[in-house]
Amino acid sequence: MGSSLDVARWQFAITTVYHFLFVPVTIGMSAIVAWFHLRWVRTHRPEYLRLTKFFGKLFMINFALGLVTGIVQEFQFGMNWSDYSRFVGDIFGAPLAFEALLAFFLESTFLGVWIFGWGRIPERLHAASMWLVHLGTVLSGYFILAANSFMQNPVGYRFNPETGRAEMADFLAVLTNKVQLVTFPHVILSAYMVGGAVVMGVSLWLLRREAGTADDRMYRHGVRVGAAVALVASLGVVVSGDLQGKIMTEVQPMKMAAAEALYDTTSHAPFSVLSVGPLDGSEATRIISVPGLLSFLGTGDVNGTVEGINDLKGSERALAEKVVAQYGPQMAPLVLTDDYTPIVPVAYWTFRLMMGLGFLTMLLAALTLWATRGTRVPHARWWLLVAAVTPLLPVFANSFGWIFTEMGRQPWLVYGLMTTATGVSPSVGVGEVWVSMAVYTLLYAVLAVVEVRLFLTYVRRGAAPFADPATPADADEDAPLQFAY
Repeated sequence: MGSSLDVARWQFAITTVYHFLFVPVTIGMSAIVAWFHLRWVRTHRPEYLRLTKFFGKLFMINFALGLVTGIVQEFQFGMNWSDYSRFVGDIFGAPLAFEALLAFFLESTFLGVWIFGWGRIPERLHAASMWLVHLGTVLSGYFILAANSFMQNPVGYRFNPETGRAEMADFLAVLTNKVQLVTFPHVILSAYMVGGAVVMGVSLWLLRREAGTADDRMYRHGVRVGAAVALVASLGVVVSGDLQGKIMTEVQPMKMAAAEALYDTTSHAPFSVLSVGPLDGSEATRIISVPGLLSFLGTGDVNGTVEGINDLKGSERALAEKVVAQYGPQMAPLVLTDDYTPIVPVAYWTFRLMMGLGFLTMLLAALTLWATRGTRVPHARWWLLVAAVTPLLPVFANSFGWIFTEMGRQPWLVYGLMTTATGVSPSVGVGEVWVSMAVYTLLYAVLAVVEVRLFLTYVRRGAAPFADPATPADADEDAPLQFAY
C-alpha cells in the first residue's frame, strides 16, 4: 500500500497537476476575452461582439472547473500536511488569505457583473468588468506564487524556539522574494501563451470549417489574435525563464544540477537536449549536447562553473547542520536526512518536456501567422492536427514545469527548513489517505468528462449569430437575473 507519506504526495500531485490544467487557461483567456470586448466597445463591429461572447462561454466553463478543483488544494494542507501547516502556517497562510479575500473575490464578483451585466450597465463599465476579472486572476497568481516561492527560498520569517514554529517577520519580504520576482512573470507569460494557443486552435478549426462563408473574416481574426498572443508571450517566457534559471542556480543549485543530471562540478558545462541510458552519472550517453549552454543558463557565462550533484550533497548536508546549529537541536528531525538528491530522471525529463513543448508552441504560432496572412486559409489536412494539438502543448508545458519546480526541490518541503517526510500529518493513516485519493481521483475523472464534453460542444456550435445588444434603457428592472448558455 505504501506509506502515508507516499500516498499523500501522490494525492497532492494528482490534485495539483489537475487543477493547474485550468489555471493558465483562465488567466490567458480572460485577457483575450477582455480585449475582444474592448474592441467591440470601440468599433461596434459585429465580429468582436460574437468573439467576445463565444470565447467568454469557453472561459466560463474553464473557470468553473478551476474553481471546483482549486478548493481541494487548501483542504489538503490541514488534512494530509498538518505538521507542515503547523510549522510554517503563519507565513504560508498569509498570502493565501490575501488571494482568497482580495484576488478571488475581485475576479468572482466582477465575473458575475460581466455575466449578468449585458444590457443592464453602461457598455464601457461592462467591458471594464472583464478587465477586472483578469486583474483578479493575475493578483491571485501573484499571492499563490508568493507562498510557493517561500517554499523555494524562505525569507521574511523568524524561528520561535518556544513554539518550535517559523513565524512571519516581514510580509513585504515574502511578497518581494527574489524567486517570486522572476517566477511571477514567467508563469503569467506562460498563461498568456496558453490562452493564445487555445483561441488560436479553436479559431483555426472553425476557420477551416467556415472558409468562404460570411464568418471567414471573424475566425481568421481569432486565429491571428490567438497566434500573435501565443508567439509574443512565448518569447517573454524564454526571457523570463532565462532569468529564473539564474536565480534558481543561486538559491537551489541542486535543482539545476538535477535538471542536467550533472554529477561533477563543471566549467563550460554542456546542456544535453537528449540522453540515452540511466541518469545516475555512470552510463548515460548525450545524443545531442550544446557546449557551455548549461553554464549560460545557470550563471550567464558560457564558461561559468556549475556545481555537480556529488559536491552539492555535502553542501545540502552542511546547510541542514547550519540550521540545527542556529535554531537548536529541535530542528534536527526537520532538516537532517540520509540523501539530499532529488529524483534525477524526473527533473531531467520534465525540464526538457517543458522547454520542448514551449518551443513547439512558438513554432506553430509563427507558422499559423504565416499561413493565414492576407486571405489565405490553410487547407491541408495536417492543419487539423495543428488546431487540435496547439492548445494542449503549452498546457502540458506548464504542468511539466511545475512538476520540475516541485520535484527538483526534493527532499525539501521548505528549502533548508523542513523536509517533505516531516510535513505529513502524523495521525492520518495510509488507508484514510488512499480513500480520499480514490474519491478525489474519481471525482476529477467525472469532472474531466464534463469539462471536455461542454467545451467541445460549444466549440462545434461556433459563435452565435449577431444580435443587437440590449441597452440599460431597455432593461426591465423587475426582471430576475438569469443566465443560460
